[in-house]
Amino acid sequence: MKIIIIGCGRVGSGLAKMLSNRDHQVTVIDSDPVAFERLGKGYKGKSVVGIGFDRQALLDAGIEKADAFAAVTASDEANAVAARIAKNVFKVPRVAARIYDPRKADIYRRLGMQTISPVALGISRMAELLSFSNLAVSESVGSGEVKMVDIEIPSMLKGHRTSELNIPGEVQVTAVTRNGKTFLPLGGAAFEEGDIVHLAVLATSQDRLKDLVG
Repeated sequence: MKIIIIGCGRVGSGLAKMLSNRDHQVTVIDSDPVAFERLGKGYKGKSVVGIGFDRQALLDAGIEKADAFAAVTASDEANAVAARIAKNVFKVPRVAARIYDPRKADIYRRLGMQTISPVALGISRMAELLSFSNLAVSESVGSGEVKMVDIEIPSMLKGHRTSELNIPGEVQVTAVTRNGKTFLPLGGAAFEEGDIVHLAVLATSQDRLKDLVG
């Protein structure tokens, strides 16, 4: 994939190196040439000096043929503008912007922009760590609305069907790990002792899941 990243700070440079190591064609745009030093000698992609929402800088980066675009500068406004230009003007298929302010992130999301809010994610994760829970949250999706949860099946659920844990629109069994191997369960699959079940759960439905698993 051809991917353009706006901003070469800690997040932008880290993202660029990770994607480049995965053999994607990466181009980073930043107004400060010194910022590219963060990419290191092993970086295989390109760099363009310029403003992330400047048309010429975007063209120099090859945005007309880009498959994905990420705006991760220190400015919410710059990220939002750059992402909207990439999405609406150049029709880049995949566009994401980092927005620090959760309120702004929510507004832009409603406008159809894919946003990542480190503040909202951090608050959600910290609340999980500080609150008692017998559910192991492995990951938050979006801004924390959906949790990926891992639980060890209690003995009372041994022999029950995986479909019994599903609540339409709220809880969905995604996979089961048994004896070190993970598989996608069929609707009629039964739990065995020691199973680890992986579920996608709405954050607002975690209490319902707790009730289901005792």
